[in-house]
Amino acid sequence: MKRPSFLRRARTPLSLMATVGVAGALLAVSVAPASAGKGPSSSGPKPTVVLVHGAFADSTSWNGVVKRLKRDGYPVVAAANPLRGLSSDAAYLKDLLAGIDGPVVLAGHSYGGSVISNAATGTENVKALVYIAAFLPDKGESAIELSGKFPGSTLGEALRPVPITLPDGSQDADLYIEQAKFHHQFAADVPKDTTDLMAVTQRPVTNSALQEGASEPAWKTIPAWCLVATQDLNIPPEVQKFMAERAHAHTVEVRASHAVSVSRPNDVAHIIEEAARTVH
Repeated sequence: MKRPSFLRRARTPLSLMATVGVAGALLAVSVAPASAGKGPSSSGPKPTVVLVHGAFADSTSWNGVVKRLKRDGYPVVAAANPLRGLSSDAAYLKDLLAGIDGPVVLAGHSYGGSVISNAATGTENVKALVYIAAFLPDKGESAIELSGKFPGSTLGEALRPVPITLPDGSQDADLYIEQAKFHHQFAADVPKDTTDLMAVTQRPVTNSALQEGASEPAWKTIPAWCLVATQDLNIPPEVQKFMAERAHAHTVEVRASHAVSVSRPNDVAHIIEEAARTVH
């Protein structure tokens, strides 16, 4: 298969992101968005936590995190990120957020960080942002641009592009991680029998979504927390630290792969709950 020209031009890898859903896992969403803040199981002062996955993923990538949050009494919604384009993905999430009563803690992993940064701008019920091995783009920055800011990502060489035709007739490419490279590249600290399933069930992201520049980011006006995965081969840790410092985020470092929500769910839940405790 002939690779798109952008893959031939750039040796700098495309750090795309995302932990990936596990086949047969329990659904992470246990309540409908419109009722997330209602009912006996979610009553009380705690905000709703909305989780947004990144590329090659679905909402089941948050399962371990959801179990901890639900155990601690937080209402949770795991959004189904379309992965089609940054603006359209953010618009979809903004509509979902509008259907949730009460304050929200919005968490994004990888490319999901770009999505939450766009979607939370002007969304009054979002009170805290949490970035999990994620992008925090400034206005006009793309995931591809940020991924090459510092060396360390090897994702580009692991990608398999599949040409597609979009509904408007334009051409694009869906990007997958080659299954044989998935474990090492994406989730080296996750058991291989699990990553074998993750590789098969991965959802692609479009090339155009990763090239699209961000709008005015919500992290400039909403408090932010960041978890840096220090063994990340997709978004280099130095890139994660740079973005966290620029956003004046509360930051923790965890020795984990890019798939930190799968390998270290308690650490991920802990920083989300830390952010949630500031919301009143």
